[in-house]
Amino acid sequence: MTRRVLSMDDLPAPEPYRLLTALVVPRPIAWVSTLDAQGRANLAPHSFFTVASGAPPIVQFTSVGRKDSLRNIEATGEFVVNLASRALLEPMNATSATAPPEVDEFELAGLEKERSTKVAPWRVAASPAALECELHQVVPVGDSFVVMGRVVVAAVDESVLDDDGRPMEWLLDPLARLSGSRYVTYGRTVNLPRPK
Repeated sequence: MTRRVLSMDDLPAPEPYRLLTALVVPRPIAWVSTLDAQGRANLAPHSFFTVASGAPPIVQFTSVGRKDSLRNIEATGEFVVNLASRALLEPMNATSATAPPEVDEFELAGLEKERSTKVAPWRVAASPAALECELHQVVPVGDSFVVMGRVVVAAVDESVLDDDGRPMEWLLDPLARLSGSRYVTYGRTVNLPRPK
């Protein structure tokens, strides 16, 4: 094997970003809905997303730069992470457009809103699962901001649950981000139990 060794300090911007987003794949998508201080809805996908803690239940996503999602969360302390499924690829992509704060991305993408249970921001009605969150912490990191939210409600469509109430990933049919404009959808899986 011949490796190309790249020193990140020697690469001009945005090459480190492009390299990392091509190597750290696939990345789940946090489709984040928020309200601004005036109550206007915002919806945007963020592809740096994961679970930060199970107890307490905290998820995190990264805002690359100071975007509307981050500003709204800082102003209100609430957000919803909606699951982007394969069926929602086109509307999810439509909400990635750069739009002024007064534009409602739900309307822009032709998406129906659904009231949340414990937080003010809307859920995406067609999303098979949504995590209602209260802001836990925002951590500045380089040119980005890691947003951590305590999950107060998980709203999951009954049709994607097994008999034990556990979500089945093949029924969720989640999208994940690759590099550039490429996405991957649910495909072949390998079941490999952890050694004891």
